[in-house]
Amino acid sequence: MQTTLHHEISLSGTGLHSGRPARLVLKPAPIGAGISFLRRDVAGPGARIPARWDLVTPSPLNSQLQNAFGVTVSTVEHLMAACAGTGLTNAVIEIDGPEVPVLDGSSAPFARAILSAGLARQEAPLEAIEILRPVEARAGAASARLDPGAGLVVSFAIDFPDAAIGRQVKTLDMANGAFLRELCDARTFCRQADVDAMRATGKALGGTLFNAVVVEGDRVLSPGGLRHRDEPVRHKMLDALGDLALAGAPILGRYTGVRAGHAMTNQLLRALFAEPTAWRRVEVDEATARRLPGYRLAPADLARVA
Repeated sequence: MQTTLHHEISLSGTGLHSGRPARLVLKPAPIGAGISFLRRDVAGPGARIPARWDLVTPSPLNSQLQNAFGVTVSTVEHLMAACAGTGLTNAVIEIDGPEVPVLDGSSAPFARAILSAGLARQEAPLEAIEILRPVEARAGAASARLDPGAGLVVSFAIDFPDAAIGRQVKTLDMANGAFLRELCDARTFCRQADVDAMRATGKALGGTLFNAVVVEGDRVLSPGGLRHRDEPVRHKMLDALGDLALAGAPILGRYTGVRAGHAMTNQLLRALFAEPTAWRRVEVDEATARRLPGYRLAPADLARVA
């Protein structure tokens, strides 16, 4: 079944790249509405930005949406991952500026808020996107691929010269609860040299050692170190889940990313929807629902969230 929130919830923080204060309110939405953003600082019809793959516009460090009026909202990936990971399908996200707050750099605060509000089941069937044949996007040594599968499996490989990260590979079946247990608390990460370069170009102005994992060589500079030994690859998987959520429906298939980023996962979705024989929409029955990330999570599951 489709779901929405029992009641509205609000979160406040700072935009990771803009450094500006940011506040958002998640509100219930009717059947079939999907997820959309509503810029409260913009008047008229241009204020609404649906969370869709075809509205993703180039942005090197995050996922940014732009509607037909040129209005944008950026850094949506952690919030979209929380929506997908908790099974929230219909919501309006009111936001007072152009960037979603980074909070602690993970999806955990968003997931906690969604599950605290509770999900209301709506009397309408949910559809999923079933992958029928392989689709791939490539650029140099990076790639992203979707293959057929009964549920959603996410696999990722990264390789960084810094010994604090190095090469990491992980695969997870995203069936009920795996997002909360394994991914949602994994924070965004970067190298100290990247921080210096980003700030020199006006990016990462809201980044701190408390909302990102910053490494230099074999050292983790962020207080407390890593939440997981392989936190960086887990965060890349979290990002991929959020970017895949822009498909507008749960995906039944296997995603494999190798050094892939936001832009490549979006290229993969564009390649998928350009090939009508590579996918189909299917109604989600009870057996299929059990294989989706957000199947019947309850407030008690919050104990597993960092």
